Amino acid sequence: SILRVEAVDADCSPQFSQICSYEIITPDVPFTVDKDGYIKNTEKLNYGKEHQYKLTVTAYDCGKKRATEDVLVKISIKPTCTPGWQGWNNRIEYEPGTGALAIFPNIHLETCDEPVASVQATVELETSHIGKGCDRDTYSEKSLHRLCGAAAGTAELLPSPSGSLNWTVGLPTDNGHDSDQVFEFNGTQAVRIPDGVVSVSPKEPFTISVWMRHGPFGRKKETILCSSDKTDMNRHHYSLYVHGCRLIFLFRQDPSEEKKYRPAEFHWKLNQVCDEEWHHYVLNVEFPSVTLYVDGTSHEPFSVTEDYPLHPSKIETQLVVGACWQGGDLHMTQFFRGNLAGLTLRSGKLADKKVIDCLYTCKEGLDLQVLEDSGRGVQIQAHPSQLVLTLEGEDLGELDKAMQHISYLNSRQFPTPGIRRLKITSTIKCFNEATCISVPPVDGYVMVLQPEEPKISLSGVHHFARAASEFESSEGVFLFPELRIISTITREVEPEGDGAEDPTVQESLVSEEIVHDLDTCEVTVEGEELNHEQESLEVDMARLQQKGIEVSSSELGMTFTGVDTMASYEEVLHLLRYRNWHARSLLDRKFKLICSELNGRYISNEFKVEVNVIHTANPMEHANHMAAQPQFVHPEHRSFVDLSGHNLANPHPFAVVPSTATVVIVVCVSFLVFMIILGVFRIRAAHQRTMRDQDTGKENEMDWDDSALTITVNPMETYEDQHSSEEEEEEEEEEEEESEDGEDEDDITSAESESSEEEEGEQGDPQNATRQQQLEWDDSTLSY
Repeated sequence: SILRVEAVDADCSPQFSQICSYEIITPDVPFTVDKDGYIKNTEKLNYGKEHQYKLTVTAYDCGKKRATEDVLVKISIKPTCTPGWQGWNNRIEYEPGTGALAIFPNIHLETCDEPVASVQATVELETSHIGKGCDRDTYSEKSLHRLCGAAAGTAELLPSPSGSLNWTVGLPTDNGHDSDQVFEFNGTQAVRIPDGVVSVSPKEPFTISVWMRHGPFGRKKETILCSSDKTDMNRHHYSLYVHGCRLIFLFRQDPSEEKKYRPAEFHWKLNQVCDEEWHHYVLNVEFPSVTLYVDGTSHEPFSVTEDYPLHPSKIETQLVVGACWQGGDLHMTQFFRGNLAGLTLRSGKLADKKVIDCLYTCKEGLDLQVLEDSGRGVQIQAHPSQLVLTLEGEDLGELDKAMQHISYLNSRQFPTPGIRRLKITSTIKCFNEATCISVPPVDGYVMVLQPEEPKISLSGVHHFARAASEFESSEGVFLFPELRIISTITREVEPEGDGAEDPTVQESLVSEEIVHDLDTCEVTVEGEELNHEQESLEVDMARLQQKGIEVSSSELGMTFTGVDTMASYEEVLHLLRYRNWHARSLLDRKFKLICSELNGRYISNEFKVEVNVIHTANPMEHANHMAAQPQFVHPEHRSFVDLSGHNLANPHPFAVVPSTATVVIVVCVSFLVFMIILGVFRIRAAHQRTMRDQDTGKENEMDWDDSALTITVNPMETYEDQHSSEEEEEEEEEEEEESEDGEDEDDITSAESESSEEEEGEQGDPQNATRQQQLEWDDSTLSY
């Protein structure tokens, strides 16, 4: 019932002074009243349908007489109220590189007007499925030690597989490049660490650090790291293993003059060992003291067992990860089941707590920056992992303001994309414990979007040639003198103006250069492996130490590791030199360069360089070759290499051109010049003959056709006068012809000139005789 109405009758009669029934006069209302005056609703009331109902109620006595006055009843409908957090979104998107993002900007707590004494709210960020418990930099563990300020000397026992560090190739991994690479051990696998990778002296402090995820798999010993006899015996020199939920470190001392019991086994009983979650372990060994840090918190051993030192022997040791080698039985034992990552062993104690915290701290978490004018009276507790925040206060308004300032922050330049679960649990204390309200938990998630993947590009000179003497010199030849390393990302740019609303207008892609670090550059030789007896790759070690970049070399090439800028790697690679002490038997050598970021998450293009060798001789040999007979040129000196398209360097000031090549070039050039000159003379002579033939043709065309002419002769002129005048004209014509022919005498051979003179001499007399016969008088037709 909602309420009760009651009527009173003043009649003195016992029969008619009693009220027998009530009635609601207002029609079409979802209420009813019984004979005792209790009003009830006949259907579920909805605030959205009607906020208030007005009812008129009357009463009847047992004589069926109605009350003289009716009563007005007002029933107000309140909205449905459920205590809990309101004004929050189930999904929050986080774009990499945008800094802190408020995840509850409009949240507030609804208590439905219940009196509340205090409220405690806990916000948790679930990241156990990301990497090793949360998002961290995925550089190699050795690089992380250097970034956190640890001194050099860290040896990585579970590196990412590469050319020179290849003993982890057979281990299964998470196959992910977005987050840390972890190795899985299923109880049947182990890896042997090559000799020379790390050395531990029992008399010197050393540190073991590892990321481990292990569950309650049984009561057998499971070895993480073990150093034991390689042959003959089964002695364990030092080992780190798990036994149930206990972590145990065994450390046997070398033989000494004092044969007495000394600390040998250190035991820690920890829930973290078998909770199937990622935890970071740092073991500082400074005998006889051993300190363990788990997730940055120090733990002292609860039990220490003593033992005798080892017996003296000259047996070499074998270091194994994931099991222990039994040298006497020649097989593995005590296999590990779980996940390991970042296993390192370094000489020297890792005493700085800041370095340990830096190795463990997440790069993502919850952040709360409360302004001065808000959050007063609110107590805030933050977990060291930055994944849990607890707020407690009595003023709901101030608590709401503090909750609205909670933000998610990921400081990585390229964070691991994916979902991070969010959860809010609340506890409310009321003044009246019996009627205290309960607030349901809030479940949501932060979606970290995929970052723009950088494209690392290597460019420079791909081909060049140097003299053999430069390869054999103390400096050698620089392989990457003009190397350029850049990184770009591709962004989508939305169209501006009217194009933003037009669905037919597509977004354009823009390439933008960015700056980030590199952690590895690997130079490998293509073809035959490096023969260190006659060739090597060399670099300025002093410059590397200044940059903090470490280098390792093998027959396959050279690997540079360490987190540094692209400019620093450019500078180091510019100084990489190749030397060969027997370059005279070498034609070329090919190398390949690959750089990467974040332990192989982003890999550059393959930059290949081909170096050709120009074989040279000393100056004396060069002079002898120029003047030598052909049989002096030996076939083995004919090393002709096609260098078309290659970048030939300037020759050394004291280098000489190859002798055989010089002779061939000079002969070829001389023969070519001779052929050109001869061709020019022959063309010119042919042209002059053609011109003479044309002139002769023109003279023949201009001769008189005297077949139709009538010659009248003056009988008074004598033949001698005519003959003398004709001879003068012929002489003038011959002089003109001789002057014209004289210009071409240089182009006419002596044989041609002699033959022409003989022909002229033979033809001269017959012509004069013919002319004399033609000028004689024909007196047969004359009349006297």
